[in-house]
Amino acid sequence: MTNKPERVVLIGVAGDSGCGKSTFLRRLIDLFGEELMTVICLDDYHCLDRKQRKETGITALDPRANNFDLMYEQIKALKAGLAIEKPIYNHETGLLDPPERIEPNHILVIEGLHPLYDERVRSLIDFSVYFDISDEVKIAWKIQRDMAERGHRYEDVLAQINSRKPDFEKFIEPQREFADIVLQVLPTNLIKEDKERKVLRVRMLQREDKQGFEPSYLFDEGSSIQWTPCGRKLTCSYPGMQLYYGSDVYYGRYVSVLEVDGQFDNLEEVIYIETHLSKTSTKYEGEMTHLLLQHREYPGSNNGTGLFQVLTGLKMRAAYERLTAKEAKLATAQV
Repeated sequence: MTNKPERVVLIGVAGDSGCGKSTFLRRLIDLFGEELMTVICLDDYHCLDRKQRKETGITALDPRANNFDLMYEQIKALKAGLAIEKPIYNHETGLLDPPERIEPNHILVIEGLHPLYDERVRSLIDFSVYFDISDEVKIAWKIQRDMAERGHRYEDVLAQINSRKPDFEKFIEPQREFADIVLQVLPTNLIKEDKERKVLRVRMLQREDKQGFEPSYLFDEGSSIQWTPCGRKLTCSYPGMQLYYGSDVYYGRYVSVLEVDGQFDNLEEVIYIETHLSKTSTKYEGEMTHLLLQHREYPGSNNGTGLFQVLTGLKMRAAYERLTAKEAKLATAQV
């Protein structure tokens, strides 16, 4: 553990299971380093174990299966610089293990199904992202994973997705409203009747009313831009690539939208896209491309998913630096 932080910066990472949260957390570690960052999986606040959930018919997505009072108390304590005894939910056994001691750290990430569900917990969060994967893509991903890796049948995978759907729509999806950034993964518009879901359209919705947060934009801030960058500077095989930037209203608030439809054939060439984006919060020209190249094996690296995950991470780093600098200023003023 590093020296005790003056200010704990709290990041919320929300979304369904299997939607890219763990890849994103690995990207955050690249930016902050393991020393400075502690990740808490909110599954640890399940108050019903697997057997109890089965008996009662209450899913893990249902708030009744989770202890929000304890979650709030413990996260508030960590943010105030105090250590906690955090419960552990054991995914292997489906039971709760004895708690572990967690010390406060510079960056605390809470990730899982419900980081933005409880307004008390929400009020503690400094910056948040919600991973919003469309049904078509979610089904394709889950089928790929569960059938290939776990030997499940297509019908079973589909049945499992459908059984979670009502609770997902009721308790998880509404949290999108409160996220500072929403990353939407959708079927491509470039291929008609696309069934493979290999080519994706990824949108990054950035809140325009968040204090201190400057949304990234393409070419000209406040305009609406449709850009087809293919050609000599960007190798694009079929079906090509399209970028979009503009403003939209999302849950009654203005958001800046960046969109990438299509995939990169050559990650080194992402620098061409990067030089046309502004307010990316990079420290040097080409940092986004460099971060993507560092882990080209991560899922989504060759499309907008990787690009926007990196950009979201850079925005979180900027928020961390802004908040800790403010804290340091205050401390100096008080001396």
